[in-house]
Amino acid sequence: VEAIVMNASGCGVAVKDYGHALAHDPAYADKAARISALTRDLSELLPDLIAALRVQVRPGAITQLAFHPPCTLQHGQQLRGGVESHLNALGFSVQVARSESHLCCGSAGTYSVLQPELATQLRDRKLKNLEPLQAQCIVSANIGCIQHLQSGTTTPVKHWVEVLDEALAASAQEAAHV
Repeated sequence: VEAIVMNASGCGVAVKDYGHALAHDPAYADKAARISALTRDLSELLPDLIAALRVQVRPGAITQLAFHPPCTLQHGQQLRGGVESHLNALGFSVQVARSESHLCCGSAGTYSVLQPELATQLRDRKLKNLEPLQAQCIVSANIGCIQHLQSGTTTPVKHWVEVLDEALAASAQEAAHV
């Protein structure tokens, strides 16, 4: 196994932490450390795929994207700027909120269930900061953020890889009709 690829940043940060969490467990410390070392967020694979994808991707109708970087990606995994820069390199126009892009959207695992009033305030604040971008779609890297943000807007909210997949499918369909 070369890598364990996680497409949800919340899951990825948890799995990457196995080595630390189980460091003192004689039965699992080595196994957990290996799992942590092998775990990669899906966005970490993009740099090696840009050249191959660039010739296959033709962004379709959705090109103006707003990216919400989940806390688990930017703070937990310390991965910042990759999704945006790589999607931009593929022909999408991706922006982050001009202010407070580092703040939580309010989903935070079970936080939105246990603290719905505060979670809704954080969600609305995040959406207000994304609104000036006038994006056709909001993209993120964590399912909790995606569901939480979608509950407060009519703008579609998707995982960034869904938008990439749609562009690849549209390009393949276009090529099939040629």
